[in-house]
Amino acid sequence: MRPEFVKINSEKPEVSLIRYAADQIRAGQVLGMPTDTFYGLAADPYNLRAVERVYEIKSRSRHKPLSLLIESVDQAEELSQPLPEEFYALARRYWPGPLTIIVKASSSLPLKVTANTGNVALRVPNAQIPLAVVQAAKIPITATSANLSGESECTSADAVRQQLEDRISIIVDGGTSPREIASTIIDLTDEEARWRVLREGAIPAPEISQFFAQG
Repeated sequence: MRPEFVKINSEKPEVSLIRYAADQIRAGQVLGMPTDTFYGLAADPYNLRAVERVYEIKSRSRHKPLSLLIESVDQAEELSQPLPEEFYALARRYWPGPLTIIVKASSSLPLKVTANTGNVALRVPNAQIPLAVVQAAKIPITATSANLSGESECTSADAVRQQLEDRISIIVDGGTSPREIASTIIDLTDEEARWRVLREGAIPAPEISQFFAQG
């Protein structure tokens, strides 16, 4: 079965198409969708069947938590335990943008999303389509890359189709990804270490170190 392609303007997303994508996510579908880095798999993190489908589509280990795209710091507060000062400083400086911040998850988030770690990875994307979908759906959406585990990330809707084929039923085509490097991931869950860079991506690790040194 060929996936349905929904072509959305990345600069001025059509409201009706955004609403359609958001409705599909709320109905339990998993969508291939552009972010401000690679294409991701967008699902409702509160729908355990949809979360399970994300793991199945990617052939991803259930021990790896899923990152979430959100629209604001306010939404981050709803999804997490009380946040450290470092979180607010990073969010002010780098959001929206390619920085994923790992914090301690609120008990309202399903354990399946956190892979039983008790932590959640959050990001406000600097891209119109995913932000509009999050706002229309009124929930955060999963953001793990739309590719098979171990394979290269996808920078176009067609690449998602080629790699995932009949595993996915809807792909939002928002054109080519604006960058070809993943987000930088920072872990703020260790109170002693305060912060550490888990993955260097679009924001260089030395820049993060310098940011905290100045703070």
